[in-house]
Amino acid sequence: MKLAKRIENVPPYLFAQIDKKKAALKATGADIIDFGIGDPDLPTPEHINDVLHAALDDPKHQQYPPYEGTKEFRQAVATWYKKRFNVDLDPEKEVMALIGSKEGIAHVFFAFIDSGDIALIPDPAYPVYKVACILADGSPRFMPLTKEHGFLPKFEDIPRSVADKAKLMFLNYPNNPTGAVAGEKFLKQAVDFAKKHDILICQDFAYSEIAFDGYKLKSILEIPGAKDVAIEFHSLSKTYNVTGWRIGMVVGNSQAIAALSIIKTNVDSGAYKAIQHAAAAALTGPQDCIQETVKTFQERRDVLIEGLHSLGSKVAKPKATFYVWVKTPRGKTSSQFVEELMEKCAIITVPGSGYGKCGEGYIRMAITVKTPRIKEAIQRMKEAGIRF
Repeated sequence: MKLAKRIENVPPYLFAQIDKKKAALKATGADIIDFGIGDPDLPTPEHINDVLHAALDDPKHQQYPPYEGTKEFRQAVATWYKKRFNVDLDPEKEVMALIGSKEGIAHVFFAFIDSGDIALIPDPAYPVYKVACILADGSPRFMPLTKEHGFLPKFEDIPRSVADKAKLMFLNYPNNPTGAVAGEKFLKQAVDFAKKHDILICQDFAYSEIAFDGYKLKSILEIPGAKDVAIEFHSLSKTYNVTGWRIGMVVGNSQAIAALSIIKTNVDSGAYKAIQHAAAAALTGPQDCIQETVKTFQERRDVLIEGLHSLGSKVAKPKATFYVWVKTPRGKTSSQFVEELMEKCAIITVPGSGYGKCGEGYIRMAITVKTPRIKEAIQRMKEAGIRF
């Protein structure tokens, strides 16, 4: 059998590798504390589950869904965006359902990237941006995200020759893996840059509601003129603890959404209608469940940060996401420190280098672990002699 050449350029998916290492460690009988994949351990709110349970018995939900998503779901998305961000969306042209935002993020490259076309990708970043660009035979050009610049790309450092040829630019704030946030000033700069160089902004906004200490994130679509050059990918996964449901949406520029729709109508048949029905209920129903989720993650964040500080780390508290981006002890690479934590402490983390070259020297810790286990992890590190 002969594989496609594009497969040769695709690295193994980061989290699949971590799963293999975790399974091997578990086979030894180790009591693993897993800060690896960002999969919330909190339950789906009961009132949302109740709607899904009832929807499963409704025969009308068993047939193929509309390719662009049910009218009910798209209207719910538009209503939620208006209430949350004061952004007006046409549910017919500016909203489309996704089988989780990851699916839409991967497919948008096939709608816009031809062989050799440039896409601007942050570094470090969610691995799907780079890999999907490669699969579409595009050329990823990386925008370094550094602590000194708040983990925001510096548009002025992008060569004019690259910017003029770029067709897509991915942004992701609140950011995975760094936990960084982007304010209105940066978002305006991004829109101005995209207009100047005729680039489509793809903003990955999956963590917009996981924000701490009263911080509120802005949608890029709140920026005047952003709809001319931007689409925003969003997901219910983190907001309502439904990662396994695979339901998300893309909103914004109608031409871009229409182009993405051409890809999707030819490769998938949409999200299960019962899940879309329950997702609509989540978006339009009581939202106090989100605050309970945020309260839990904020408590965990504070416990982990305090514990890391006790070990000598100077890590700052992230304003959003459930990730903590931790600089490794001096003289240790990301992979070396990840291995040390596994071998000495049975603690799973993710090497920053897996998110790109600029992620070297960091590890990512997901606070999808209960508070007592976070405290235990810190104690294990202390007993193992780990210091920053």
